[in-house]
Amino acid sequence: MMGLNDGMDPMAAVETRKRTRLAPEVRRSLILDDAARVILEEGLTAVSMERLGRESAVSKALVYNYFPSRDFLLAALLQREQLDLDSRGAERALEAQSYEELIRQTTRVYLEHTKARGALIQALLADPSVVRLMEAESAAARERTIRYFVKETRREFGLSLPVAISAMDLFMSLTDRAGKQVAEGSIDIETAETMVVQIITGGLRKLADGLAQ
Repeated sequence: MMGLNDGMDPMAAVETRKRTRLAPEVRRSLILDDAARVILEEGLTAVSMERLGRESAVSKALVYNYFPSRDFLLAALLQREQLDLDSRGAERALEAQSYEELIRQTTRVYLEHTKARGALIQALLADPSVVRLMEAESAAARERTIRYFVKETRREFGLSLPVAISAMDLFMSLTDRAGKQVAEGSIDIETAETMVVQIITGGLRKLADGLAQ
């Protein structure tokens, strides 16, 4: 029995697949996928709307239909990375049965994400225009994260609100730095995870004991 493509020019078959009509959200996601790949392979400067049109086999005008400018496209890519991290972190947080497990699980998610996607995220954060576009949203996401961990920390250690807020702000910086070291390859995920968990849980325990005296 002849296949559907028997007798068809292979290049014509490729073009037919490329022209397949996709749902808008699928097409948008694929354009972002192509942008991420170009950044990782060639750097941020290689990204242009015309280039992404070629990579995605669509017109430059169609790329503009989804993203009003290159900066908005890059900001959308950074937003997608952050939302993915937040979603997976929230899932792990709900699974935790203790405070230490909460810190361990969420730290692990962050370190794994940073190792896999850190080069992309750092490239995007190096663009001031992208940072400006994402500034309010990034600040709101950080605030939500701190608020959640402050609540859990106060419940576990009985700290005052100002102390718990300051502690979480410091410990988030610690986790950020551990993620950068993992991404650079100077430390492995398991070691970084153990260090972060021990410093945070041990530090909070000491802090609570010291303030109680």
